[in-house]
Amino acid sequence: MKSRQIFAVGLLLAVIWSTSCDSVDDDRIPPAPVRIDFAGQGEWDVYGGALQWREFIKPQLIPSGFPYSDASQTGFAGVVLVGDFVGDPQAYDLSCPVEVKRDVRISIDPDQAVARCAVCGSTYDVFRQGAPLLGKAAEKGYAMRKYRVGIKTDGSRWIGN
Repeated sequence: MKSRQIFAVGLLLAVIWSTSCDSVDDDRIPPAPVRIDFAGQGEWDVYGGALQWREFIKPQLIPSGFPYSDASQTGFAGVVLVGDFVGDPQAYDLSCPVEVKRDVRISIDPDQAVARCAVCGSTYDVFRQGAPLLGKAAEKGYAMRKYRVGIKTDGSRWIGN
């Protein structure tokens, strides 16, 4: 059993090492303000979770019923909040980094657990840093723009830049 664990750790380190040398450009989407506040743990639980995702597009009031404030901002084309494999939150701009247009958004393909652009066909791993997987984004090294997810002193959460 020990040798299997050592092999698994070694394999994981090899994968991390081999992918860390590749550089990606995650700065193609124009800077835009992002501020999404969650009132408390209950509200956070509605929108998060391992292998779950939710889109936030304030001008279209997506998701329906989310309590946007006047200060709320949802980036260049909107924000997608995903829970990675262990439930840690990740947030990205919804604009495809190849197309760089507000109205060309990626969408999550639930069958393959990737983000896909319907225009250029590029796919992204939103559960692993928004890395490009296939298509022009992978060829050019264009990753999704990432936003920060944090916890306030009162325990509530936020997404911002």
